[in-house]
Amino acid sequence: ALGMPGTAAAQADAECQRSSFAKAVPADQIEQAAGQQYRQMLQEASGQRALAPVDHPQMQRLRYIAQRMIPLTAGCNPRAQQWKWDVNLIGSQEINAFCMPGGKIAFYFGILAKLKLDDDEVAAIMGHEVAHALLEHSRENYAKTVATRGAIELGAALFGLGGAGATLANMGGQLLTLKFSRGNESEADALGLVLSASAGYRPEAGVSLWQKMLAASKGAPPQFLSTHPSGESRIQDIQSRLPNLAPVYAGAAKPDRRFGPP
Repeated sequence: ALGMPGTAAAQADAECQRSSFAKAVPADQIEQAAGQQYRQMLQEASGQRALAPVDHPQMQRLRYIAQRMIPLTAGCNPRAQQWKWDVNLIGSQEINAFCMPGGKIAFYFGILAKLKLDDDEVAAIMGHEVAHALLEHSRENYAKTVATRGAIELGAALFGLGGAGATLANMGGQLLTLKFSRGNESEADALGLVLSASAGYRPEAGVSLWQKMLAASKGAPPQFLSTHPSGESRIQDIQSRLPNLAPVYAGAAKPDRRFGPP
């Protein structure tokens, strides 16, 4: 995998298997729809004065961590080299973050502030969300959703019958509401931790992150957690991966800048 030392590359390759189901929908169409949806979201946030400016300390923090991680992605998914990566911070108290197809990353201020995340924990979330995009989980789930509605609609969606613009907008809207399966979540955890460890962030942060998530979600989990496997089983799963991640982290160049929570 590009930009990774041997140990990390081997691990990333092991976690980079994509579902053949994803191939039912053209990648560029999904990425275009996601880009459209992302721009619309940024415009809305900007209109509400809720889009962080470039010089905001938390925006600088997110972009610094992303810059360490993005060069590691192309070895996992060659398309990632062509993606126009973008990272933004939305001034919402929601506990949420995502990376849409094509490398469109957004963090909500609430997840940074309420969970008081350190850089390693931010990197664990970013790695996880970037992994969803690299593994094309949205593309896979969109294909499954459309396929269940019947091949006629799939054909119409793919070949733009009935107005390509409408199809793209509809697709983009669905991308934000698609639920990832438990399998998707476990895959994103596994690859995400390889990415964050390779970028020089402590893989153990995956454990403290989920402990904070569980503490914050007393009773009803935040939207960010709603489709995810239970926190307890997830923490155990991450702990079981730590021994393999230790050499990856040990061999990685470490960040030369550190940021604190808001």
